[in-house]
Amino acid sequence: MSDIIQYVVVRGDLLKTMGWPIGAIIAQACHACTAVTHLFYNDNYTQAYLANLDDMHKVVLEIPDETSLHTLCSKLKSDDIDHKLWFEQPENIPTCLATKPYPKDKVKSYFKKYKLLKM
Repeated sequence: MSDIIQYVVVRGDLLKTMGWPIGAIIAQACHACTAVTHLFYNDNYTQAYLANLDDMHKVVLEIPDETSLHTLCSKLKSDDIDHKLWFEQPENIPTCLATKPYPKDKVKSYFKKYKLLKM
């Protein structure tokens, strides 16, 4: 399977207005990726993605805020796009989401309006 991609979407306001350190933001994305890989480990796309570790493709995007993250999450749920919404604990703050690996053509339309995460 070619062109399998994983999207990671991180709240930009955590970095820009709430003052979270970049390391904490990266940790949130790592947690979400690990969790979604675990949840969908036996999925065919996930297995194909993991079969070539040196050729994995992730795109890390920025979403403005919590409301926008919940809106995206709801859209993905309604369209049966598997993902994991990650919450920082113990504060229970939604920070990011990661999709399971998918063929790019199947999911790119959900993410085209977001830009790459920048510090």
